[in-house]
Amino acid sequence: MALNYIWMAFFFVAFLVALGKTIFYGDLTIWGSIMSASFSSAATAFEISLGLTGILALWLGLMKIGERAGVIQFFGRLISPLFSRLFPGIPKGHPAMGSIFMNASANMLGLDNAATPLGLKAMQEMQSLNEKKDTATDAMLMFLILNASGLCFIPIGIMMYRAQAGAENPTDVFLPILLATFIATFVGIVAMCLKQGISLKDKVLIAWLGGLALIVGGIVWFFSSLPKEKVEEYSSFVANVLLFSVIVMFLAAGLRKRINVYDSFIEGAKEGFRTAVMIIPYLVAILVAIGMFRASGAMDVITGCMESCFNFIGVDADWVAALPTALMKPLSGSGSRGMMVDLMSTYGADAFVSRVSAAIQGSTDTTFYILAVYFGSVGVVKTRYAVPYALLADVVGSVAGIVAAYIFFR
Repeated sequence: MALNYIWMAFFFVAFLVALGKTIFYGDLTIWGSIMSASFSSAATAFEISLGLTGILALWLGLMKIGERAGVIQFFGRLISPLFSRLFPGIPKGHPAMGSIFMNASANMLGLDNAATPLGLKAMQEMQSLNEKKDTATDAMLMFLILNASGLCFIPIGIMMYRAQAGAENPTDVFLPILLATFIATFVGIVAMCLKQGISLKDKVLIAWLGGLALIVGGIVWFFSSLPKEKVEEYSSFVANVLLFSVIVMFLAAGLRKRINVYDSFIEGAKEGFRTAVMIIPYLVAILVAIGMFRASGAMDVITGCMESCFNFIGVDADWVAALPTALMKPLSGSGSRGMMVDLMSTYGADAFVSRVSAAIQGSTDTTFYILAVYFGSVGVVKTRYAVPYALLADVVGSVAGIVAAYIFFR
């Protein structure tokens, strides 16, 4: 229900803001801008789905090979000690565990295009266990939090945009992003465990979360010791080698099991095509609402009020110009990315506010896009408490990104 009210609120707020601009400022063009945004956003939703079709076909085809070759089940057993605590509703050895692990791994490596189809596969596996097909299960909600909090060890995309904008050291935001995204994920998991009654005193859970903290600390130490020009090179190398290694491993496992690898791929690819078609209505719904909200100027009103408030109470407001990135991040990945790029072009890639924006951009994932695509792919319409807990991770990630930027760049 939360998503239902939020979706309607986008339209109502956009209408009220546009009405105010017309009455008080005589702006008659705002209505045309809003309607143009609705048409362009609808087209964008279709283009995104169309662009996902090939990627979904590729990765769900590979996942079908991995499933028949036993690789997905192997990954499920590997991560079972942790996931059996976080996802108590999924039986041990179920294919969903392996799919969740693969999705989480792709997200950690910054492989967005690979993570989405793997996540959709995980949702389909969890839906097979769901007795109420229109209602999200506890396992689905925990999985959505893992994706919305967006734990990413290698933010290749943000580094690339900074390089294109002429940053002297495009990788200098790597450590702030890593810290921010880890904090967002940690808080999201803990909050969801408390909500679902999962014991945080469990020794296995403590060991895994503590181990993850040590890994993050080790990565921060390793990359902080590298020459600056090597950070992007090494991170890109590691991500791409691991990704290609997974593909080769799937094919080798299929060969070892003597399955028809090609036919398995084709069968999985067909599932990918059907999934891409299924998510179109959900993407149109959410992207049109967000597009009209932006075009009305409602986002500018919010950021303007925030900046005035912080200036009034005497708090450093140098980061406020990056607030649109934080507000847009849960709504639209391309929108928040565009705002980050706009800040870099306006103030310079190495300006403090540009670095703050990059840290926010990398701290979490696009919550409403994930909700629309993942739940839409399996026909879930009752999302329960997914929205408030995902937004909690967004807020924590944005605040952590701002604080990390002050620590590293001030």
